[in-house]
Amino acid sequence: MRRDALIVDRIRRGEAPDPGAVREIAAADAARLGEAGVESARALLASEVLGLGPLEPCVRDPRVTDVLVNGDGSVWVDRGEGALAPGGLALEPSEARRLAVRLAALAGRRLDESQAWVDGLLPGGIRLHAILPPLVDGGAHLSLRVPRAVGTGLAGLGSRGMFGPRVEELLRALVRRRRSFVVTGGTGTGKTTLLAAMLSEVTGGERIVVVEDVRELAIDHPHVVRLQGRGANVEGQGAVGLVDLVRQALRMRPDRLVVGEVRGAEVREMLAALNTGHDGGCGTLHANAPADVPRRFDALGALAGLPRDAIQTQLASAVEAVVHLGREGGGRRVASISVLRWTGSETACDLALDAAADIVGPGWPALTALAGVDQ
Repeated sequence: MRRDALIVDRIRRGEAPDPGAVREIAAADAARLGEAGVESARALLASEVLGLGPLEPCVRDPRVTDVLVNGDGSVWVDRGEGALAPGGLALEPSEARRLAVRLAALAGRRLDESQAWVDGLLPGGIRLHAILPPLVDGGAHLSLRVPRAVGTGLAGLGSRGMFGPRVEELLRALVRRRRSFVVTGGTGTGKTTLLAAMLSEVTGGERIVVVEDVRELAIDHPHVVRLQGRGANVEGQGAVGLVDLVRQALRMRPDRLVVGEVRGAEVREMLAALNTGHDGGCGTLHANAPADVPRRFDALGALAGLPRDAIQTQLASAVEAVVHLGREGGGRRVASISVLRWTGSETACDLALDAAADIVGPGWPALTALAGVDQ
């Protein structure tokens, strides 16, 4: 069998040949295709063998942040506004499965009947999740999260309408004055994007240590150290979770400790760190409203075996501000900024600024004091 036929057979099985194989096939057809044809063939082969195949055009769109493939083969994209739109193509079930298996291999993971789902990181920082039937209806489901560099930090997000000048000034001041905060909101509201932009405002002489399950934060800063979790192998061994990574991060002289998403027992180590001199720490948290934040920390603390009163007292002294995101008019917006306050028995979340209505709340004096700005 010819080498190119062998390579094609590998592709059909979902395996990913090396880049040299792509160049070899293109070179072998050079006489027939000509120079322009070779470049076109090389690009196509690279996409089909080493890239995202039929999903490549979706990812090339600079506005797209998420690409989703459903079991019926339909493709949906999020162009940065939080609303899904058809991707303009559909995949056959066999095509979707082959693509899922190949992308998993490209991420260094295994996807088959014995390991029917996978999380991984693709070249370019694209986050992959794939899951196979019968755990889902129809064919393979794929979810791709595409990192988009903020570039100009908070100014860039402000120019795109995520917030106005008043909010931008407050966010920048919270970072510069090393205040600890969490960015909250529902799924797809831009929490990671905003956190990355805020961290891009950190002065260049500081060392940012980031702990994430899967790498997502695209921070424009000269000194970022990244720790990433690892799942268990097929024997169920070798898993490394965020609890261990936060502990390791604290031994790496962080000027800023960042937990990409606070969602488990690592909350214990994070709060302890913020309460022992690690100012300016931050992270994201799923919460539907700022008022839900204390209860969300209660739930996470329970996973770590901490009683409610311990979590509440640590939270009040560790986290100072809550920046909440929502969707408005089809876009992602900063909805509010709140401050946390100890009442004597629990932590309260006081609204400081309703960004949508541009109305200050009872927490406004505390927020301006934290940010060092005039009321």
